[in-house]
Amino acid sequence: DTSFLQGGKPSFRDMSRATRVTVCIAAVCLAVGVIGTMTGWQLFRAASYRQLLSVSEGDFTKDVQEITYDRIPTLDYDSATKLGTRKMGELSDMVSQFTVLDNYTQINYKGRPTRVTPLGYADLFKWINNVGAGIPAYISIDMVSQEVSVHRLESGMKYSNSDHFDRYLLRHLRFHYPTYIFSEANFEIDEDGTPFWVCPRIRYRIGLYGGRDICGVVLVNAVTGEHHYYDVADVPAWVDRVYDAEMIIEQYDYFGTLQKGYWNSVFGQKDCKQTTDGYNYIAIGDDVYMYTGVTSVAADESNVGFILTNQRTKATSFYPIAGAEEFSAMSSAEGEVQNLKYQATFPLLLNVGGEPTYFIALKDNAGLVKMYAMVNVRQYQIVGKGQSLEECEKNYVALIGSSDLKEEKAPAETATVTGVITDIRTAVVGGNSVYYFRVEGSDATFKKSVA
Repeated sequence: DTSFLQGGKPSFRDMSRATRVTVCIAAVCLAVGVIGTMTGWQLFRAASYRQLLSVSEGDFTKDVQEITYDRIPTLDYDSATKLGTRKMGELSDMVSQFTVLDNYTQINYKGRPTRVTPLGYADLFKWINNVGAGIPAYISIDMVSQEVSVHRLESGMKYSNSDHFDRYLLRHLRFHYPTYIFSEANFEIDEDGTPFWVCPRIRYRIGLYGGRDICGVVLVNAVTGEHHYYDVADVPAWVDRVYDAEMIIEQYDYFGTLQKGYWNSVFGQKDCKQTTDGYNYIAIGDDVYMYTGVTSVAADESNVGFILTNQRTKATSFYPIAGAEEFSAMSSAEGEVQNLKYQATFPLLLNVGGEPTYFIALKDNAGLVKMYAMVNVRQYQIVGKGQSLEECEKNYVALIGSSDLKEEKAPAETATVTGVITDIRTAVVGGNSVYYFRVEGSDATFKKSVA
């Protein structure tokens, strides 16, 4: 065939057999990719996306127990990192060979909120020097007492993200689970203090690449390398983190924005809700829950409520408690000590005196915690502060008692009154503006706080 020499275009039939096979395979792969991507578009699968997360409405005062000052976690991730690094500097027999990894997973260990992180090899040469014995210890930090402990192991950890060759964690998983897709591994310890890597398995539930979710977990003993796969429903109770916060937030945003379909989420946005920027963790029972606020898609400075999600089971509850969003509460706490220029940490959600409360640590420029603040979620003007947790809680509870928060709660019996407002006046009660008004056809005087 001289069509190539004459500038003609060869037809499919003119191609060699090997070329035709290659073109067919490429066309099939392209078609599968395009169709798989289209079947995962939110435009076509809005209902599937919003069903990734099941959300029930909860009762905050029943679901979240009241907490006293001697049980409040006072450390955030950055503070834990500083304490862990400082502790490592005290270990003269390890500091030249090992470093502290930045995992700092928050778990519930023996009923205490705790962050744990392993040591890792400082570099490749340190790995060569210590590979036989393995990583000798891990660090735990009590988030209440701020006590830092180094747990030395009888037999060192042989599998980690700082190892190499067949002891590198991801390679170890790939040898035994070649078809699995894994999320980021988390470091945890069981109730006996044995170190494990919790490796969640990802499954895409919508199309080929949409609807990222977790379907199971591989637990790898960090010392021996022994491993076992569990479906999500069968994960041992001591495991605290299966679902990462980013995945939970992503799925709730699907749930909140796609309730009335895809086009409503883009244009009308009626009844669309989304999570606020930032999240934190709280301990309830023997599990760790992720907390984040929920606001309208307009992203104003108030929340319509918040969610708590069990990071092991993904059970999620929505609490319709309107109030200030987290960064407004942080600003309110900083305003109480503006002369000292302290910076607020991201809030922790607590039940204090039956009230949903933001607990905030206030740090100086060096990153050291100097004071604490408690900010009421419903009325963020109510701020209790103190240099100790006991003082902070005492001041906050006193402020709640002197405010009209308790009066604002719905009475046991309610009635609906409709009519024209005939008189309206305002007064300041407990530092907050309150409206008093009367309605035509009713002898009652109604009261409502501006906050």
